[in-house]
Amino acid sequence: MSANVDLNDRPDYDQVIQDIVDYVLEYKISSTEALDTARNCLMDTLGCGFLALRFPECTKHLGPIVEGTVVPNGARVPGTQFRLDPVKAAWDIGCIVRWLDFNDTWLAAEWGHPSDNLGGILAVADYLSQKNIASGHAPLSMQQVLEAMVKAHEIQGVLALENSFNRVGLCHVLLVRVATTAVVSQMMGCTREQMLSAVSHAWVDGSALRTYRHAPNAGSRKSWAAGDASSRGVRLADIALRGEMGIPGVLSAPQWGFYDVSFSQTNKDLALKEKGDRIFKFQREYGAYVMENILFKISFPAEFHSQTACEAAVALHPQVKDRLADIEKIVITTHESAIRIISKVGKLANPADRDHCLQYMTAVPLAFGNLVAEHYEDEFHSAHPIIDELRNKMEIEEDTRYSREYHDPEKRSIANAIQVFFNDGSATEKVEIEYPIGHRRRREEGIPVLEQKFKNNLATRFPAERCEQIFALCKNPSALAKMPVNEFMSLLVI
Repeated sequence: MSANVDLNDRPDYDQVIQDIVDYVLEYKISSTEALDTARNCLMDTLGCGFLALRFPECTKHLGPIVEGTVVPNGARVPGTQFRLDPVKAAWDIGCIVRWLDFNDTWLAAEWGHPSDNLGGILAVADYLSQKNIASGHAPLSMQQVLEAMVKAHEIQGVLALENSFNRVGLCHVLLVRVATTAVVSQMMGCTREQMLSAVSHAWVDGSALRTYRHAPNAGSRKSWAAGDASSRGVRLADIALRGEMGIPGVLSAPQWGFYDVSFSQTNKDLALKEKGDRIFKFQREYGAYVMENILFKISFPAEFHSQTACEAAVALHPQVKDRLADIEKIVITTHESAIRIISKVGKLANPADRDHCLQYMTAVPLAFGNLVAEHYEDEFHSAHPIIDELRNKMEIEEDTRYSREYHDPEKRSIANAIQVFFNDGSATEKVEIEYPIGHRRRREEGIPVLEQKFKNNLATRFPAERCEQIFALCKNPSALAKMPVNEFMSLLVI
């Protein structure tokens, strides 16, 4: 046989894809902790979306592509009056929940925000529920939404444990698309073969570049990229449901597959790398681990690697607020991931640039005692030159223990420490915080604060009586689980 031909021996689906699909189809969620955490995650994620509706740069993206479009049984976008097809509704929901960088986080070899998948899950669940009712069938329940959330979190999070997409320049929203595709294809009634096809297409799509998250190109695309990915997951599930064939060897195909094309540092390194260095590695099987250990952003709308730095800065504020002009230097001790992602100097071009700058997110609470979304806006920044003055006095140091325990599956700390030194030779104490309030180790302390955050966010969008109704429902696990999705979504229309 000539060496200049390809052997057209169609493979079975890559095992990674089969494992994802079989997990979605077969795994029964028995973890009460995971389901209860999913309920809290639902509250927190929706609340982040309601708060984002106050920002025109977010709301300009919402609504039908063709103005005036009427969609029978269309999915609702919470906090609005939009009723859209499930693909665009997933985009809009995903956009609002991610806009302020205030929803949950998963930190491992790869980072990300698994609640981004709620865009696709809620849009599909609402659409299917209304469609079912119109044809005389039962709607989906919120229990099914919570279970889909647990599974989407797990797929995204387990893939992220040992596989660093950021190190090859790829954005973590790829994992949102894969997870959303897997769970919504099952919700929509796909067979196993159709689900395999859908998930294979999610990998074929490849990944967005991370460049919009980093200097010098950081910008607002990072606020809608996950909504775009979740929306694409819904579209791919629909395509597969219509009978579209899959791509079985999408990951492993030599030269043309994801591993060789996208998961190597550079194509020229292929001949030098062992194939085992270019395939996904897995620390654990799929279960409910990720939802049980998810990190909530409770106190600050800020990139998660800075959360403990913000807490430390708030703690130091009383000691430095009257001595800002006398500061000689500010030493921030942190971990390697924070240095790689959010440590930067120079001019910050926009709010999305500022909420991914460790120095900015530390300077604001040092000077003002808090950090809220409005603190990233151009008007606030330009009105307070002290922020950049403090940034210019900051020194960033890595503590190798912080970096090591960041990856330790028994700890997963996100440590930062701050110490402020003054011109007269004096200094504050070194304030070290290893676990943010949204960490599993601080759940007892964190959940009441999360609930208050949800109440506050509800109040930005709904009248008082409706706020109380929604909050009471979300606080009642059995009532929420039994509620039809369409009735739940009706409560969120304003």
